[in-house]
Amino acid sequence: MENESKQEFQRKMQARHLVMLSLGGVIGTGLFLSSGYTIQQAGPIGTILSYLIGALVVYLVMLCLGELSVHMPETGAFHSYATKYIGPGTGYTVAWLYWLTWTVALGSEFTAAGLLMQRWFPSINVWIWSVLFAIVIFVLNALTVKLFAESEFWFASIKVIAIVIFIILGVAAMVGFIPMTNSQPAPFFTNFVSAGLFPNGAFVIIMTMLAVNFAFSGTELIGIAAGETSDPEKTIPKAIRTTLWRLVIFFVGTIVVLSALLPISDAGVLESPFVAVLERIGVPYAADIMNFVILTAILSAANSGLYASSRMLWSLADKKTISPIFAKLTKRGVPIYAIIFSMLGGGLALLSSIIAPDTVYIVLVSISGLAVVAVWMSISASQFLFRKQFIKEGNSEKDLVYRAPLYPLVPIVSFILCLASCIGIAFDPTQRIALYCCIPFILFCYGSYYITQILKKRRVEYVEQNQPN
Repeated sequence: MENESKQEFQRKMQARHLVMLSLGGVIGTGLFLSSGYTIQQAGPIGTILSYLIGALVVYLVMLCLGELSVHMPETGAFHSYATKYIGPGTGYTVAWLYWLTWTVALGSEFTAAGLLMQRWFPSINVWIWSVLFAIVIFVLNALTVKLFAESEFWFASIKVIAIVIFIILGVAAMVGFIPMTNSQPAPFFTNFVSAGLFPNGAFVIIMTMLAVNFAFSGTELIGIAAGETSDPEKTIPKAIRTTLWRLVIFFVGTIVVLSALLPISDAGVLESPFVAVLERIGVPYAADIMNFVILTAILSAANSGLYASSRMLWSLADKKTISPIFAKLTKRGVPIYAIIFSMLGGGLALLSSIIAPDTVYIVLVSISGLAVVAVWMSISASQFLFRKQFIKEGNSEKDLVYRAPLYPLVPIVSFILCLASCIGIAFDPTQRIALYCCIPFILFCYGSYYITQILKKRRVEYVEQNQPN
């Protein structure tokens, strides 16, 4: 069954699909809606520094993931690597943490999509739109991997094009090439330093680091899709390189434009800083255009999320740690039961966001926020231990098709930087709940893994003892 299911996965994803899948998971509401809050907290210079440090962390983690996924291109990759090189309990916990991350994201994305539709159709209930979008995303994932990859490519393309146009228009307005509305003079970089270099102190950069790490979460989707990618030796390194420089340009470029054209006092209060900037430049229908772009961004993130969570379940079932039903694939190579279960999880997250936003939902969001950083730490640790074992077995570094440079520095530094952003939470009273919720959840996952293994062992022993000779 194991080999059979592995053979049935179809390697249909190209480099362009992988890059857009990764960008699709990353460029979501974090950039479009919460970027104003980060600017207000850390100031323009502080925010740019935060994003650059964040990009460095992601780059180091991706180098580690690149080496692992080119050497062992598996679907649901980093759970398998953690199982093999750190321990089965860790692999099991990493998989559930990652599954929960995306399932909770699904719930909040369908809610947000429904709320955005209210702008155009105020008389239709939010939940009707949420259900409608959920069905669309389910169908795109359930038919074929090719359809999923193609739809994700176009979803993500819309927001990438929108960001590029936004940056070009913004820079033109900054230098006075496009006149501002109300005949305001071209601001250049005056808003950058108007409130001082670090308006709330330099330590705030550490606080915002977590928000930045979460904003970059999704890049690791490249590793999950490794088992469904054609020619992984060439495709994965190319996707990692192109994704990262695009992310730096998009995020940092956007922050520069937002900071230059919006006074810091306005940045955090507005629902979307993008709309405010476009209105100041005088773009007609600015709010409607951005509403449409943010809607595609959310649906694209939901599309990536359902893909990621279903592949994690498949991987757990493939390793025989959960019911084998989740490892079953359709004729077109899609783990349909894993998709249905992940969709149900998204539905429950959606319900909890409506019924218990202050209790159940806040716990789920807190766990999923920290979970991504925990997953990155497992990737760094897996690569460190993999290389050690690879050399120990008598192989040479030159035998690796793709290898992370500066070993062991890269995995050690990326692990420490991720750990630092987790510790940073403890100093922020608004984010501290994430630690209180995530640590018990991790302990629960470890506990449940070892208890089920003990029970399974006893069951096998019982059957063996009671078999007639």
